[in-house]
Amino acid sequence: MPRADIKQRNMLGLLLVERGLISREQLDHALAEHKRTGEYLGSSLVRLGFLTIDQLLPVLAEQVGMPYVKLADVRISPQALAKVPPKFASHYRLIPLSFSEDLLQIAIADPFDIQTLDELRLILDCEIKPVLANPREIQEAIQRHYGLGASAVERMLDSGTRLETARVSATEDLTAKADEASVISFVNQLMLSAVRERATDIHIEPFDQVMRIRQRVDGVMYEIPIPPDLVKLHQAIVSRIKVMAQLDIAERRLPQDGRIKVRIEGQELDLRISVLPTTFGESVEVRILSSQMLFSLEQLGLDGERLDMLVRLIQKPHGIIFVTGPTGSGKTTTLYACLSKLNVPNVKILTIEDPIEYQISGITQLQVHPKIGFSFAAGLRSMLRHDPDIMMVGEVRDPETAEITIRSALTGHLVFSTLHTNDAAGGVTRLLDMSIEPYLVASSVLCFIAQRLVRVVCPACAEDRPAGPGLREEFGLTGDVPKTLRYGRGCPACKGTGYKGRTAIYEFLPLNERIQQLILQRASSHDIAHAAIQTGQMRTLRQDGWRKIQQGVTTPEEVLRVT
Repeated sequence: MPRADIKQRNMLGLLLVERGLISREQLDHALAEHKRTGEYLGSSLVRLGFLTIDQLLPVLAEQVGMPYVKLADVRISPQALAKVPPKFASHYRLIPLSFSEDLLQIAIADPFDIQTLDELRLILDCEIKPVLANPREIQEAIQRHYGLGASAVERMLDSGTRLETARVSATEDLTAKADEASVISFVNQLMLSAVRERATDIHIEPFDQVMRIRQRVDGVMYEIPIPPDLVKLHQAIVSRIKVMAQLDIAERRLPQDGRIKVRIEGQELDLRISVLPTTFGESVEVRILSSQMLFSLEQLGLDGERLDMLVRLIQKPHGIIFVTGPTGSGKTTTLYACLSKLNVPNVKILTIEDPIEYQISGITQLQVHPKIGFSFAAGLRSMLRHDPDIMMVGEVRDPETAEITIRSALTGHLVFSTLHTNDAAGGVTRLLDMSIEPYLVASSVLCFIAQRLVRVVCPACAEDRPAGPGLREEFGLTGDVPKTLRYGRGCPACKGTGYKGRTAIYEFLPLNERIQQLILQRASSHDIAHAAIQTGQMRTLRQDGWRKIQQGVTTPEEVLRVT
C-alpha cells in the first residue's frame, strides 16, 4: 500500500473500524506498527492478519475516490495491450484494461503513486484513468496477457544482442548467453511461476520456428503463454538450465540428465533435469520435487478399511508388497509413506532407486548407475550383505531383478517395489512373463496394490449439480444413484478448472489361499481379479473412485479419465 498523509491514514483506519472489518484496538496496534516500521497502514493491517488485502482494497478505493475492480471479471482489450509495451507493464506493475479516444484505463496497486501516472501520461501521450486492483491479480494478468518473460525478451532484443541464429558453434558464446541477466531472470520467473501454480513438471519444447512451454498441474498439461520472439532465446534458456544442472552445454547430440538444488519462497526444491536432442533443438523437462510432497499413510487418501489393511501388511516380518500403475500415478509416494511409517531406530531400511526422488533421514538410499554396471540386480546383491530388515526396490524391470527381489522376501526380508501394470491382478501376469515360477510368486508376494491419482474438487467453488446419465452402467452400480454430485464451478483459486490438488484411488489384491491357488494354475489376470471381487477381497479402482465421488471428493469424469 502507498504512504498517505496522516489525515488519509486516519480516514482509512476509521472507515475500516466503521465497516466492522477491524476493531479499534487492532487499528491502534497497526498504527503503532506503522510508525515503527514506516510501512503503509494497510500493509501493517494485512501483515498483522487483521484483515485480507481483498477486504482492504475496496475501502481504500472508496477513500481515494477510485474504482476498484476484480481483474477476473474484466475483459482486457487488445488495443490497450498494444498501447502499453510489456516492459512498461512489468516495470510499473500495471495492466492496461481499455483504450479509446486517447483515454487509457489501467489497473494499478498503488493509488497514491502520482509520479508513475504522470510519467505514463508523458511516455504514452494519452490521458490515464487509473483503477485499483489486487497486486497479485495484476502480476498474473501481466503474465497471462503478455506472456511469461515478455519484458525480459523485449529488453534483450532491444539491447542489440545477436540472437537471430538458433545455432551457435562456440562454447564461449553459449556461456555468454547463459550468463545474460535477462535469461537468468526468465528462467527464475519460469521456475517461480511453476512452484506458485503447484506444477510438478515444466516442459520446454522447440518446434519449427516456434517454442512451446508447458507445465503439468494436478496431472494435466497446461500451456504457458509466452511471447513469440522467445523462440530466439531457446538455446540461451537451455544453456542456462544446463549450467545450473552442471551439464555439458557444448553437447547437443546426446541426452543428458542432471539435478539442481534451489530454494524458492522458503521451500527447498530438488529439480530433476532431462535434456533430449530433437529435430529442432534440445527439449528440456524439469521435474519439481519438494520435501513437502512426503506424505504419511493417513494422508494418502485411503479409507479406514484399506488403511487398516495396509498397516497390517507393512507390519509383516517378510514378503513383498508390489505397488502397480503407470508413470506418474503416485507409486513412489505410497512407498515412501510406508517406509516413513516403518522408519524407527531398531529397524534397518535400505532402498535402491532410479532416481532417488526424496531423501529420508534414517534410511540408507542407493542410486543405480547402469553406465558403470551398478544395476538394480547388482545393488540388491550388495544390499543383502548389509543385513537389512526392510528393502525397497524402485522398480522390478527384468527377470534378474525380479528373482533376487523374490528370493530376498523368502529369506526373511520385507520388500517394497513397483511394477508397471494397469491393475493389481496384472502384476501376477507381469511376474510370470518374467519367467518367475508361480510357486515363488504365490509364496512371496503379500499384496498387489494398483493406484491412480484423481483431481480433487476445488473446495472454494464446490457446488451440487444433477448427476449425469449412465453412471449405473459405467461404475457397475446396483443401488440407488444420487440425484446430485459435487462439482467445482471454477474460480481464481483453481484457475477456473474446478479442481485443486489430487488424491489417490486404490485397488488392493491380497494373496489369500484362493488367489494363490489360481496363481499356481497360471490363471489369467481376468480370472484372478474376478475371483478376488467375488470373494469380497478386492474393490476395483473404479469402485474405489465411486466412493470418493459419493463423498464429494472428486467427479465421475475424473475417475473415468484415469481408469
